[in-house]
Amino acid sequence: MINEGMLIGERYEILGLIGSGGMADVYKARDSKLNRLVAVKVLRQEFRMDKTFVSKFQKEAQAAAGLSHPNIVSVYDVGEDENANFIVMELVEGITLKDYIKRKKKLSVREATSIAIQVSLGLEAAHKCGLVHRDVKPQNIMISTDGKVKLSDFGIARAASSNTISSNVMGSVHYSSPEQVRGGFANAQSDIYSLGITLYEMVTGRVPFDGDTSVAIAIKHLQEEIIPPNKYVPDLPYSLNQIILKCTQKSVDRRYASMADLIMDLKRSLVDPNGNFVELAPLSSHAQTIMLSKAEMEAIQAASGSRYEDDDDDDEDDDEEEERPRRRRSSRYDEDDDDEDDEDEGGISGALEKAMTIGGFIIGAIIIVLLVVFICKAAGLFGNSSKPESSSVVPSSSSVVAQSSQVEDTGKVTVPDITGKTVSEAQEILNKLQLGIAKGGEAASDTVAEGLIISQDLMEGTTVATHSTVYYVISTGVADITVPDVTGKSQTVAETTLKSSGLETKITQENSDTVPIGDVIRTNPKAGTEVSTGSTVEVVVSLGKEDTQVEVPNVYGVSENTAKKTLTNLNLTVVVDTGTSTKVKAGEVMAQSIKAGTKVDQKTEITITVNSGADTTQDPDTAGDATVTPGEEDEDDEQQEAKVWACNQRLDTPPNYSGGPVKLTLSQVVDGQTVEKTVVENESPEFPLTFSTEGAEGVSVGTVYVYEKIDGEYKKIAKYTVPFEEY
Repeated sequence: MINEGMLIGERYEILGLIGSGGMADVYKARDSKLNRLVAVKVLRQEFRMDKTFVSKFQKEAQAAAGLSHPNIVSVYDVGEDENANFIVMELVEGITLKDYIKRKKKLSVREATSIAIQVSLGLEAAHKCGLVHRDVKPQNIMISTDGKVKLSDFGIARAASSNTISSNVMGSVHYSSPEQVRGGFANAQSDIYSLGITLYEMVTGRVPFDGDTSVAIAIKHLQEEIIPPNKYVPDLPYSLNQIILKCTQKSVDRRYASMADLIMDLKRSLVDPNGNFVELAPLSSHAQTIMLSKAEMEAIQAASGSRYEDDDDDDEDDDEEEERPRRRRSSRYDEDDDDEDDEDEGGISGALEKAMTIGGFIIGAIIIVLLVVFICKAAGLFGNSSKPESSSVVPSSSSVVAQSSQVEDTGKVTVPDITGKTVSEAQEILNKLQLGIAKGGEAASDTVAEGLIISQDLMEGTTVATHSTVYYVISTGVADITVPDVTGKSQTVAETTLKSSGLETKITQENSDTVPIGDVIRTNPKAGTEVSTGSTVEVVVSLGKEDTQVEVPNVYGVSENTAKKTLTNLNLTVVVDTGTSTKVKAGEVMAQSIKAGTKVDQKTEITITVNSGADTTQDPDTAGDATVTPGEEDEDDEQQEAKVWACNQRLDTPPNYSGGPVKLTLSQVVDGQTVEKTVVENESPEFPLTFSTEGAEGVSVGTVYVYEKIDGEYKKIAKYTVPFEEY
C-alpha cells in the first residue's frame, strides 16, 4: 500500500495520488536528491507477482529512458523496493487527450492536426531508436498547461505486449490495430493505425468501432470497414479525411510506410486542406477470386479465334500442370483416369509430348550458350581490349543483370541515394532495381539547385521489398517566404503554421490587456515580411493582463513631502488634509485614509492627514530646543536626505519551485517610471530566503520577482511585495 509521505527507493517522497490505470497507479513525488517534482508510476500487485513481466518491464523502461524528445515524457529512473516496482518519469502538469476530447466534444481541424503532428514526431523518434509504442491512445497522450503534447508509457506498453495480459489490463481495444487484435507482430505501422483511430476521435468526438464487449470491437477491427470521418463531420477537409483513412487501412502495406510520410501529409493538409495529394493504394484485382460462367468462357474462346486454337497446346500444358497436384492429392483417381483426362483435355499424343520436351531442352541450351557468350564478351575474353570505351560500359550492364537476378532471388533490394539527382535520373536508377518513384512534395533550398531532389523518405541503405515506392521532395530553388499572419492564434497553431512554411520559431512572452493568455500578440518579423527559408521568427505570446494593483505603504510618521513622493511613485492620487496630534512632529503624517497593506488599483485616491502643530504641547524643559535657526534646518534636511531606504524580508518557498538556480529582481516605481534591477543570482538557493537590498529614495514598497532557470532559460515563477524603510 502506497501512502502519502512514504519514501520509495530511498529517494522519492510520495506527495499524493494523481491517477490510476489498468496496470499502474501514478503518484506525484519529490526527488529528494535533485529537489524536483516527478511522477512515479507504481505497478499494481498482480503484475508485481509475475517475475517475467517485471524483468521485461524493467528492461523496456530502461530502453525508453534512452529516448529524449520534446514530445515524449522523459523516463528518469526505474527500480524496485520491498513495497513496489516503479518507474520515475517527468511530471507533466496538464490533462490527458482523452479528458480534453471529453471536455470539448470534438477538436477543431487545426488543433487536432497540430496534436497529431506532435505525437507523430515523438513516435518517429522512437521508431528510429527501434522502439514501437504498441499502445497509442488518447489516455497515453498528455497536453501540458503550456500547450505541449507528450506521449507516455513506452516501457509499459512494450513490456506488456510481450506477455499474455487480458484486454482490460492492456487498455482499450478501440485503438488496437488488426494485426495486434489477431495476435500478430506489431510494428511501426501498428502505431500509425492507432494514431489514425486517435485522430478520428479528435475530429469526430467518437471512435470508429464500438461494442458491448472487447471481442465484439476486435472483430470489427478485423472485418468491418471504417466509416469515413466526413460522414460525421461534413465540413472536414478532404485531405485530412484521406489521411485518416490511409492510417486506418486493414492491410499494413496500404498504410503510411513511415511516420515521416504521415508528418509530411499532415503538414501539407494545413496549407492545402482540400488538396488531392494523399495516395490510397487500390486493392489489387488479382488478389480476388473471380468465377467465370460457362457463357463467359465460350465468349472468350470465340473471340480468340484461330489464335486460341494455336495456343491450345500451351494452355493445355498449363492446365495439366495445375491439375497434376490435385490428382496426386486425391486417392479416387488412378493412373488410368489420369491418362484419360490427359487425352480429353489436351489431345496431345505421347510422341508429340516427347518432341515438345526435347525441343524445350534444346531451346534452353541455346539460351544458356548465348548468355555465356554475352557475359564473356562483356568481360573482354573475346579480344575486345582494343575498344576500352565499350568494355567500360558493358560491365555496368552485366552488373545490372547480376543485380536483377539477385533481386529475383531474394525479393529484397537496397535503396540507393537519389538526392542531388534529377527526377529522370532517379527514376532510371530506381526502375533498374524494381523500385517505384513518386513525388512527395516541394521545398525551397539554399543548397540544392532547382529541379534536383532534396530528400527521400526511404533512406539510402534501407532494405525494402521490390516494387516499393520511394517518395522524394524536389527543390524549388532559393525562394523567399512570406511570414504568415498568426496573430490571435494559439501558440501551438502558430508554431505549426510557421514550421510548416519552412521557418524556425523562437517563443517570448509578455503581458497584454487585450490578447488572451496563450495567444500570439505579434511576430518579429511581422506578418507579410519576405524572409529566406529557415529564418527564425520570434513569436510573442500573451501572459494575459498584468497585475496592476499596488499595495498601500505605511506613511505614518513620515514627512509630508516624503509621503506624497512615495504614494505618487505608486501611481496613487494624493489628497492632503491637516490636523493636530501630539504623537508625531509637525509636518508629519498623522493618519492615512487607506490602511497600509491594502491592495488598490492605480490612480486610487488616498488622503493623508498632516500634523499642523498648532496645538502641539511642548515640554517647558525642551521649549528652547524647538527653536531652530535656518542654518540648522538646512543641516537637518541634508542629514535626512542622506538616509537609506532598505528592505530586509524573508521569502517563503514558491509553490511551483522545482529546485533549480534562481534569479531575484526588484521592481519599483520611481517618478512614474518602473525601475528594475537584478538583486540575487544563486545557483543553489535555500528557501526560506532572506532578501536584503537598498531601494530608491523615498519609495517604501517594491515588487520582488523570482525566476527559476528551466531548460537553460530563466522563467518567472513567483512575485512578492516587500516594504522598504528609511534608515
